[in-house]
Amino acid sequence: MPKQLLPYHKTGYFSKLICDYLSEVKATVPFYHRFPSLANFKAQLAEKRGTFSDESRNTLVNRLKHQYKDFSISEATRQNIDSLSKASTFTITTGHQLNLFTGPLYFLYKILSVINLCEQLRTANPRYHFVPVYWMATEDHDFEEINYFNLHGKKVVWERNSDGAVGELSTESLNGILKVLRKELGDSANAKKLISLFSKAYVDHQNLADATRYLGNELFKDHGLVIIDGNDTELKRALIPYAEIELTENKSFENITKTTKRLVAAGYGEQVYPREINLFYLTEGSRDRIVEKDNDFYIDGSDLVFTADEIKNELHNHPERFSPNALLRPLYQEVILPNVCYVGGGGELAYWFQLKDYFESVKIPFPILLLRNSVLLMPTKYSKKLKKLEVDISRLFQKQHQLQTEFTHQLSEIDIDLKSQREHLQQQFKDLYELAKKTDASFVGAVAAQEKKQLNGLDRLEKRLLKAQKRKLADRLARLNTIQDKLFPNQHLQEREMNFSEFYLEYGEGLLSVLKSQLDPLANEFTIIEIQNDV
Repeated sequence: MPKQLLPYHKTGYFSKLICDYLSEVKATVPFYHRFPSLANFKAQLAEKRGTFSDESRNTLVNRLKHQYKDFSISEATRQNIDSLSKASTFTITTGHQLNLFTGPLYFLYKILSVINLCEQLRTANPRYHFVPVYWMATEDHDFEEINYFNLHGKKVVWERNSDGAVGELSTESLNGILKVLRKELGDSANAKKLISLFSKAYVDHQNLADATRYLGNELFKDHGLVIIDGNDTELKRALIPYAEIELTENKSFENITKTTKRLVAAGYGEQVYPREINLFYLTEGSRDRIVEKDNDFYIDGSDLVFTADEIKNELHNHPERFSPNALLRPLYQEVILPNVCYVGGGGELAYWFQLKDYFESVKIPFPILLLRNSVLLMPTKYSKKLKKLEVDISRLFQKQHQLQTEFTHQLSEIDIDLKSQREHLQQQFKDLYELAKKTDASFVGAVAAQEKKQLNGLDRLEKRLLKAQKRKLADRLARLNTIQDKLFPNQHLQEREMNFSEFYLEYGEGLLSVLKSQLDPLANEFTIIEIQNDV
């Protein structure tokens, strides 16, 4: 299966912070703990092992077994859950929202990055065992971010009212989406498998968390993926001491604010803005901010008010009612998991870079941060068309107007670039400047004005010439545009726009096998995979 790697900084789709991190630029070093290399994992393992207790492991295993009690799981997943009770077992974790039918393609790439990294680490560290973990973002309340997926260029949307944690949402109204899928996918063998997968996930399970667990389990059960729901009363008991610090000391706000100022001073952006209290109050149907004022704690959007003592009692008696936001969730994850590496997208890693000092202040090891694999799947038919046009796939990462201009220059039989004429004109005016200086100094301004007028004229001629050549080459330009539109929908990365079902429809179960075999989580480069019809 042909594969091409492209440095992230050459794609134009990744931030300066992420590109500098991957290049280990000195300015990024203060914001992470250890760079993701096989050699650095040994020190990370030793550090995490020294801070993660047997009691924590037992609680984790018990709660995972409880969460999976109504699910049929593979032997590989069962063994991985049991292994977490051993001091020699560690996790590699990624997290993702509960997007309908996985949402965009990169859901697959996140989890495959975690699975493949576990396999590499087992080979490099045979004394240890590594478990791939998918952390479901069940406590999120941004329903509009997850209630759809794109199929054949159309948005398939789950319409319903939503408040509170999305994991608890009833799937009762998803029969309508099933009807859309049957119409859109057709009746091929692969279509029937997709429809069955959706039905068993979303019709046979009562809430979005269970549906997502089923879906993830079905797609990755052969690789022992363990799926965890942090919205669990017993797991949240481990968060109590840190949540109490959050309520009384504002430690996360102070440390994250200081780190963020240094990050911005180093020339990078702020991904997430810390609040004085980075916790929500979670009840059925609502997830509201906790705001402190004059030592009383208000639940924003409700009439609930707690004194300092009352909210501490509430925390100890009902930890399930306290929900970490995006900045505190990473700490919660690292408290309850024997985790050594977090795998995420560029935006996720950007806010992790704001957290290192906070982790140090509460004495929790900061995990290794790994950028997940990013992928462009290129069907063979498009590869053949690009070869005929003599265009390398890497050029399609450009904006379309840039691609058109560059391709027109490539095809044009005449020289569109008037650079030599411009240089010749500038040399003529250089001589005129010398003449002006010898006659009348006021003449210099007139020469400069004339030079600018002539150069502007050349620029206009060059643009008209380019436009004329584009008209002449319109057919080939249109073919190239069509290919780019297919591979970069809406001028975005394919992985952020398309759903896996479009590729599964054509390639079937072989799709995941191809992806797994072609992705190297430590490559630190964008992966372009030419995918053939016989996978």
